[in-house]
Amino acid sequence: MSDKAQIFQGCIPALMTPCSSDGTPDFKALVRKGRELIDVGMRGVVYCGSMGDWPLLTDEQRMGGVRQLVEAGVPVVVGTGAQNTQRAVAIAAHAKEIGAAGLMVIPRVLSRGTSPAAQRAHFASILKAGGQLPSVIYNSPYYGFETKADLFFDLRRDHSNLVGFKEFGGAASLSYAGEHITQSDPDLVLIAGVDTQVFHGYVHCGATGAITGVGNALPVETLRLIALCEQAAAGDAEARKLALELTEALNVLATFDEGPDLVLYYKYLMVLEGNPEYEHHFYETDSLSPSQKNFIRSQWEQFRTWWRIWPGSTT
Repeated sequence: MSDKAQIFQGCIPALMTPCSSDGTPDFKALVRKGRELIDVGMRGVVYCGSMGDWPLLTDEQRMGGVRQLVEAGVPVVVGTGAQNTQRAVAIAAHAKEIGAAGLMVIPRVLSRGTSPAAQRAHFASILKAGGQLPSVIYNSPYYGFETKADLFFDLRRDHSNLVGFKEFGGAASLSYAGEHITQSDPDLVLIAGVDTQVFHGYVHCGATGAITGVGNALPVETLRLIALCEQAAAGDAEARKLALELTEALNVLATFDEGPDLVLYYKYLMVLEGNPEYEHHFYETDSLSPSQKNFIRSQWEQFRTWWRIWPGSTT
């Protein structure tokens, strides 16, 4: 792995944006959580991916949050999601200017989103604006466009800062990325982008990083899973057994990462874990139903009971 790609190795939580009851972002709480996660062992953080509610923030708010994280010494990978290429380019250029650690390059949405030619131009503009910031393509079925190997390597020929691939799809998509993209060059990184696919990504596809949602609320447990998966990928049979046990125990909480209510669920999980600053959402009507809250609370309590007695919780 190249030095340039080191920021994408290990565990990287995708930060949510805490806000007040009137929908105003609370960047002090954002920075505090970013620092806590780094101090517990996270490689860096992603800010303004879908977990950060980027469509609900102004560009100025997004840049302000990134700036405060950088100034606090938090290594930040910046999400470039935007309604048009000009806005995405401005976000990438700002990330470069203030010293962010990398870019997560998100496809063009809504307008010509299924056009490979339009997506190539969009990706190339962002990568150029980012200069030498290490960058990964964010592949997700939710964006309606699937980046294949031919497009990835076409971009990499012109942009050496493109160092990897974040795959948010399922097992088949991760397997494709490992087989046809990232295993072609030891300098490239594959990142498991959804919490349910960490074991598969590391053990079966050669992933060396994971961008996590559930890891915001359960950082110690998620870091333990990553460590076990790394050991399992190196051939450790006991670690493989323990990694599968932890994957199964986390299954329900991790699966929230796959659905449209992921931010609602994970903010509530943050509250359950003692972080009341995540109680509110940008829209008051964006809330879990009482049944959903009861469900996640019961699953969280079950996991917490299991974790306390599980022999694999410590090294």
